[in-house]
Amino acid sequence: MCEHTFVMVVSVLYLRFALIAAMEGRQALPGQAVALAPQPGGRQMVGEVSAAAETFGVATGMRVGEALARCPELLLVPPDPEGVRVAWNELLDRLAGIGAACESDGAGVAFFDADGLEGIHGGLDGVLGAARRALGRAARLGCAPSRFGAYAAALHARARRRATPSSGAQLTVSVPGTVTVPAGAVRAFLAPLPVGLLRSRPELAELPDVLERLGIRTLGELAALPAPAVAERFGHPGLLALDLAQGRDTPLEPRRPPEPVGERIDLPEAASGPQLERALELLLARVLARRERRGRTLRALALSARFVEGGTWRTRVTLRAASADARRIRIALATRLAELPAPAESLGLEVEGFGPPAQDQGRLLPESPASVRRRRIADAVGQARQAAGPEAALRVLGVDPDSRLPERRAVLAPFPIPDGDGR
Repeated sequence: MCEHTFVMVVSVLYLRFALIAAMEGRQALPGQAVALAPQPGGRQMVGEVSAAAETFGVATGMRVGEALARCPELLLVPPDPEGVRVAWNELLDRLAGIGAACESDGAGVAFFDADGLEGIHGGLDGVLGAARRALGRAARLGCAPSRFGAYAAALHARARRRATPSSGAQLTVSVPGTVTVPAGAVRAFLAPLPVGLLRSRPELAELPDVLERLGIRTLGELAALPAPAVAERFGHPGLLALDLAQGRDTPLEPRRPPEPVGERIDLPEAASGPQLERALELLLARVLARRERRGRTLRALALSARFVEGGTWRTRVTLRAASADARRIRIALATRLAELPAPAESLGLEVEGFGPPAQDQGRLLPESPASVRRRRIADAVGQARQAAGPEAALRVLGVDPDSRLPERRAVLAPFPIPDGDGR
């Protein structure tokens, strides 16, 4: 179960952040229907869409042909993942400037704990005012005793008018563009909201469809269900959804401040093949020579490119074993150059994860075959978790194989990593 706490959490929300970042420097008429074009070489589906495009029935994830059929005047803008990352990191740095330790799993949404900042800024209103001054008027700010409640409050916030909640909850709008839900009113505030709001949590993305088929359409209806019945039918995701609907949530996990170690190089016109490989070799040499590396090995890197026709491309590479060997790293990165979907005008390389110092001494005695196998398994599990998070490598544990409910027959548990001595 989630821990119950009354610490106030602030949610920062930018609607259509990726679309706004991609439109930077482009001319668009007010009210024009705009959507993000598909990723080069990816599935032919539109990304984020403007409010004008939504009036024609265009939605995120819709196929390009259907979107153009519904709105022939739809303007498709090349996606800019590199620009989105840079712009979002800049906003997070602004929040860090007022003392906020932010949690952010994706561009456009961030959370931070206001409790430790009230003494610095003179109370909760002072914290919200400082965040508003740091971020500008485009951001929506919500404040509630839980992350999920704060996100829902931010959805109700408006920059130019007061919030008009559909529930009987007593909301506070002390700072323009912000909505605060008091500790005792969060459940009443969430009750009339649709269960589709649970999709804001990636682990609950498919649960709202099941709930709606069962006739549970609001968070209040979900909150009224008994916990044992929810656990038996939906397992851990159901219990998490129940906690969110009742105003509880898991603690925040603030991000670690990034260490900007990267290089970028301009490419000659129509560069390809050996030219790209030579540029990659030069980028890698520059990254390994940076003082900020401090002799550490590299574990994860990001290779990016800016296209001649506009837009950017970015891919992440996690090494099987942390290394500072330029040849080994170049081999791992060179395979990704073939994925470039269009001619590039510049190529960039950035370190996203460091390993131990490169001077670590190797083993003095030969390893047994069993120890080699365990070490390789540990390396593979570590690589998977570095690339996809702590729950990337799990194992199946049998619990009740004779149960009539598939969810109760087995559970997923973290895959154990052997100790350094191979045990």
